[in-house]
Amino acid sequence: MNQLATAEGLRSQDEYETERFLLRALRRSDAGLIAHYTADRRVAEGTRSIPHPLPPGASDAYVQRVMAREKGEDVWAIDGSANNLAELLGVVSLTQLEDKQSELRFWIGAGFWNTGFATEAVAALVAANPHKDRTLFAEVFQDNPGSARVLTNCGFDYLGDAESWSVARNARVATWTYLRKMG
Repeated sequence: MNQLATAEGLRSQDEYETERFLLRALRRSDAGLIAHYTADRRVAEGTRSIPHPLPPGASDAYVQRVMAREKGEDVWAIDGSANNLAELLGVVSLTQLEDKQSELRFWIGAGFWNTGFATEAVAALVAANPHKDRTLFAEVFQDNPGSARVLTNCGFDYLGDAESWSVARNARVATWTYLRKMG
């Protein structure tokens, strides 16, 4: 784990190294790959908040917002460049809730699905517990069992069914909610 300020000097966030990649703060240069990966309808529809089609400038605005360090949210790029992989494979984030709890979210570029990258990234954040949480929550759409496996592989327990709005689908979608007690 290293504390590192980005080249722009706007944010300081811990980094976490795994066997195949580095979880690091987003930087402006990530916006192009974020736009590229999230232009894939399947990636956007796997999230609650990514629109499809992605409006021009949306990925730049996202990176800028994250770099400004809006309180309560930390976002890590999954950077495989040190191991001859893509500089950005996907994104994993923690949003602070109340009472030492955070919500975990992640997405991986479609070309990297079924590689274990999501499980490795989530496991690294669970092990690091950067917010010093007592509980992590996550939800996945019920038509995305691969993401559910990521959570169960990382020690999350099924909590129940719910629904969430998907911007890309312009609809409410059935979800599975998961919980991970920490420490």
